[in-house]
Amino acid sequence: QVQLVESGGGLVQAGGSLRLSCVASGLSSYGMGWFRQTPGKEREFVAAITWSGGSTRYADSVKGRFTISRDNAKNTVYLQMNSLNPEDTAVYYCAANRVPWVVTTVESYDYWGQGTQVTVSS
Repeated sequence: QVQLVESGGGLVQAGGSLRLSCVASGLSSYGMGWFRQTPGKEREFVAAITWSGGSTRYADSVKGRFTISRDNAKNTVYLQMNSLNPEDTAVYYCAANRVPWVVTTVESYDYWGQGTQVTVSS
């Protein structure tokens, strides 16, 4: 049974940092991504990483501020978020896919976590 469990969300002031974690179980050789969603809007891509960690991709809105990484020995993917601003406020979801290259669309992911709330105050 596939399970993705996110953690690390919370309330932070603008300019602060958070690190999200996503522990995966029941999967092997999978790519991972982070997405976010605010009420009334579609889920949007944030960052993605291949199984090997050799390739990553970021949304333009987070490039240079967020870093995705993974520790396959711990079955965990991370999203380090720096220089946060109120526009980053959202529920953040991790997702897993079975393709060997970086993918950025919601439809490309097979499994999803339950989400973790990130709130950035001004």
